[in-house]
Formats: sequence, structure tokens, C-alpha cells
Amino acid sequence: MCRLAPAMREFIAALPKVELHVHLVGSASLATVLDLARRRPQPHVPTDEAELRRFYEFTDFGHFIDVYAAVNDLVTTGDDVAALVLGLAGEQARRNVRYAEVTVSATSHLRAGIAPEELDEALATSREQAKRAHGVELAWVFDIPGLWDGDFGVTSAKYATTHRPAGTVGFGLGGFEADAPRRAFREAFTIARDADLHCVPHAGETTGPDQVREALDHLHAERIGHGINAANDPELLRRLAAEGITLEICPTSNIRTGAVQNLKDHPLPRLLDAGVPITLATDDPGMFHTDLDREYLLCHEVFGLGRTELAELARTGVRASFAAPELKRSLLAEIDALGH
Repeated sequence: MCRLAPAMREFIAALPKVELHVHLVGSASLATVLDLARRRPQPHVPTDEAELRRFYEFTDFGHFIDVYAAVNDLVTTGDDVAALVLGLAGEQARRNVRYAEVTVSATSHLRAGIAPEELDEALATSREQAKRAHGVELAWVFDIPGLWDGDFGVTSAKYATTHRPAGTVGFGLGGFEADAPRRAFREAFTIARDADLHCVPHAGETTGPDQVREALDHLHAERIGHGINAANDPELLRRLAAEGITLEICPTSNIRTGAVQNLKDHPLPRLLDAGVPITLATDDPGMFHTDLDREYLLCHEVFGLGRTELAELARTGVRASFAAPELKRSLLAEIDALGH
């Protein structure tokens, strides 16, 4: 494998990719977070690099959510948002990511003091700059932090459907699942769906298959964020495969948050064997010290996926995306042109 690894790395680097599950705040580099923390000190975010690295050593999923919320509180202006967008776009371009659907917790930014119009402008302007400077097409998925109740979800949906910055394609739901049943957010997702936004909630990351089923039945999910515990329910696996519901799988994230204890035990191979469509993603690459090339390489090294299988994962991402049809056709043709 060592002899083949350089060639595989070259193949992965050349593979045109899309990323459908990446959170804007969680994508912030260590340097960006340090800069924000030093300019606007918060009691919980270290301003020393070594301490910040330790801050990102998560003990469990709850600890990760606490850290994420603390970093989110550092983002208090439209310029901060734009800096995160351009930083993410630059990193995506280095990994040959051509299109990304970026999750933005707009209501969290509004609570931090950013005016709605300022947020709209920051997202619209930085999206254009990302395309010009890096050649990456960005789209927005506005989400509900799952820590909040259904009423907060409605507020999130109303922002997404009323303001709808250029590039808005979807509506999601993240955060804690255990105390946030998917059905509690039905009203918010109805608002989003009625406004022709695609529905892409997290489910089955740290809870069982029932949350995935609720996301399908109550939220009319078109894709599922994570969904890894669907692997424990054969009937649900058959349904996901039959309905073509793509799961956004983030292996490194699952290990770092404790959702999966050992990468060799990750359910990704079982999901593939069951015929469930999956696409790879980084989730929060700045916090998890990963990138999309690394996720593909892990699938080769740990699960034994070869070029043909990795190329198919890339195709699945393109097909499951909400990109324009002409961009999808172009990306699929590029993947096919690699000859695998």
C-alpha cells in the first residue's frame, strides 16, 4: 500500500469533487480563530496557539458542541463572515472541490449582533469573490442548531425564505439530536419546503435509526447529514437505497466527536454494501484538522476502496447536489474522463 499511496494521492488530488456537508464556522482555520479570539477575547476561547489546539481535543459530542458555540460567538460582523467564506473557498480550491454547499447558522450570527442585511451582503459578496478568486461555486444551506426548539427553527426558516441570499439552496438541522427529535421541527421544514428550499437535516449521527426515519417522514429529507446509525436497521437501509437518499458521510468527524469509536468499525462499508448512496464530506475541517482529499484517502487506506469506488463516491456527490444541471454534467464528464 505504501508503494501505491503516492499514485493514489495523485488520483485523489486530480478528482473533481463536490462537498455537501461543511459548516462555515467549523471550517475556520486555526489562524483565523486565533485572530478573532485575540481581537475579541472571549472567556472560553484560548488566544494561545498551543492552548487552542488543546481546546480542539474533544472529549465527546457535547464537548464539541460547546466548543463550536464558543467559536461561533467570535463571529460578530459581516467582515468576519466574509473572511470565513473566502478562507473556506481557498482551501476547497486546493483540494479540487469545484462546488460546495456550505451550512450557515444564520440565526446564531444574528443573535451575535450581525444585522440581517449585513449578513446577506457578506454572503452574497464573498460568494462572488470566491468564484472569481478560487473558481469554486458556493451555495448556502441555512440550518437550525438542533439545541434549539421548534420556535427557533421557525425563526431560522423565516430568515432563509425571506432573505434568501444569492446561492441559497437548502435548509438543514444540526446540533444535539438526543433532546431534539426531528419531528419537532416539522413546521420549520414545511416553511422551507413551501419556499422551494431543499431539506437536508442531520439525523442518526449520535442517535439511532428512528431519527433518520423521522427526518424522512416528518421533514421530507432529500439527503441526510451523517445518518450512520441507519446501518443498524436493515429495513431502513433498504428504504434509503430504494428511495435514493444520499447520506453525507464524514469519517474523521465521527471519530473526533465520539460518534464512532474506531475508524475500522465505521459503518461506511456496510452502507455501501446495502446500496445506500453516500458522499464524503469534512463537516468541520478546521476543528477536525482534515480536508476532503484526506477523507478520500482514508477510505482507500482503511476501507480498501480503489479508484473505481472513489470515483463513484465523487459522482454520487455530484448527483446528490443541488448544483445547476450544466455544472453537474460538466463535473460528471470530468470524473469519467479520468478513466476509472
